[in-house]
Amino acid sequence: MVAVGGVSMLARVVRAVLEAGAEPVVVVGPPREGLPAGVRVVREEPAGGGPVAAAAAGVADVGENAAYIGVFAADMPYLSDMAIRVLLDHLDEHDGALFVDEGGRRQLLCGVWRAGSLRQAIARFGETQGGSLRRLVEGLSVGEVRWDGERAPYFDCDTEEDLRRVEL
Repeated sequence: MVAVGGVSMLARVVRAVLEAGAEPVVVVGPPREGLPAGVRVVREEPAGGGPVAAAAAGVADVGENAAYIGVFAADMPYLSDMAIRVLLDHLDEHDGALFVDEGGRRQLLCGVWRAGSLRQAIARFGETQGGSLRRLVEGLSVGEVRWDGERAPYFDCDTEEDLRRVEL
C-alpha cells in the first residue's frame, strides 16, 4: 500500500492488469480500501502462508473459465498493460512466460501462465504453506522474456532505497 507518486504500488499493479483486459482481477492478501469496483480480494490459507499459498488462493478464485492467469507482486511500480501484453505474446507453446532480469534470473512474481498448466502445478505441489515458487514451476515450460526498455516492469520495491530509486 506504499504510495509512489501519490498512488499505491498495489493500485498501480491493479490498474495495469485491468488495462491489459484481465477479468476477473483477484488481489490476495488482507482486505484493502480503495480498489476499483469488481476487484476481488481473497486471503491465502493460512494468512501469510507465502507466495505459493497466495497463488493457490488467487487461482482458486479466478474460476474455471480463465484461459490465462497473471501472477504479479504488488510492489512493482513500473508494471504496465504493455508489459503484460508482451508476456502474453511470448507464451507461444509454453506453459507460462516470465520476465528475466539482466542476470538471467526469472522474475517469478511477474508472469502469465496458461490457467490449466498453473492449476495442475498447484494440484501436484501438495502443501502450499511456505512453498517455493521456483519449485512450483519446475517442470513447466517457461518462455523467458527480456525487457529491453527502461523501467523494468519487474522492478520491485523491497527497501527504502528501492523506493528512492523509483522515477515516474
